[in-house]
Amino acid sequence: MEKSEFKSFNLEKIKDLPYGENPHQKAAIYKNDTMVEYQVINDKELTFNNILNITEAVNVVSEFYDVNCTAMVRHNKPCAVALGRTIYEAYTKAFDCDPVSSFYGVVGFSQTVDVEVAKHLNSMSVEVVVAPAFDAQAIELFKDNSAIKLVKLNTPLKEYRKLTNEEIIITPFGTLVQNSNQSELKKDTFKVVTKTKPTAEQIEDAIFAWKVVKHAKTSSVVITKDFKTTAISQGNTNSLAAVESALNYACDGSKDAILASDSVMPSEDCIYAAVQGRISLIIQPGGIIKDQKLIEVCDKYNIAMITTGIRNYRQ
Repeated sequence: MEKSEFKSFNLEKIKDLPYGENPHQKAAIYKNDTMVEYQVINDKELTFNNILNITEAVNVVSEFYDVNCTAMVRHNKPCAVALGRTIYEAYTKAFDCDPVSSFYGVVGFSQTVDVEVAKHLNSMSVEVVVAPAFDAQAIELFKDNSAIKLVKLNTPLKEYRKLTNEEIIITPFGTLVQNSNQSELKKDTFKVVTKTKPTAEQIEDAIFAWKVVKHAKTSSVVITKDFKTTAISQGNTNSLAAVESALNYACDGSKDAILASDSVMPSEDCIYAAVQGRISLIIQPGGIIKDQKLIEVCDKYNIAMITTGIRNYRQ
């Protein structure tokens, strides 16, 4: 008889948290075998929801560790992401994506938070700012702000993703364990499948969109232009609803933009909706029988399509 496999988790309690997702839920934080090194530099206490949102923000900005990136997160969902020539430009572009959801959210940065960024953050209601570093002037500016929590990452963002290698979900039906989604685009599956060919700039923007949609909740669609999200639609129950929701939010911002889907597009209706939104390029997993029909519609309306061969479901 085969030997049973056992998986043990020895978790050491670090401390109790004020409460869980809601005030009536008790919560605590436990030490993992591998943890990110960080410090709350203004001595404030992180809550259960803060930690979830910080994790989401850092998951996103770690995709862009070598450039200036800002990600805004609310209710454990990315609501705005942008890249810029400076960290201030990345921040202002991200803020412009969804200024409403930015309030009372978590803002993550891939580079040092400078005083210009701090001035803007200090003028609005933000719960947590997380970054690899804060310059001295920024820290001084935040001193009189009793609401903002400043989290400094001591683990380099380039190394961060190596720490998130396993996910555990405890359910009444059993404990689920899976490897974390470390998917990367691959040359052998990344294909331009339409007659209309994207420009080099569009391909770079498509890669940006793909990295963002990977972290949104399924079914998700992200619309981007010039390394800035104009819409993030997530948590839908079908792909067409995700496309239509994203286009409605983006409005005129979808013209000549990139549309990224976390899952395959099952019907031509998704493409027709993109046509109405004047999308210029679609990036999606592909790999189903109806791919050719979708490609034909794209060709008819001069939309470029890239298939990645990688599905990024995220419940």
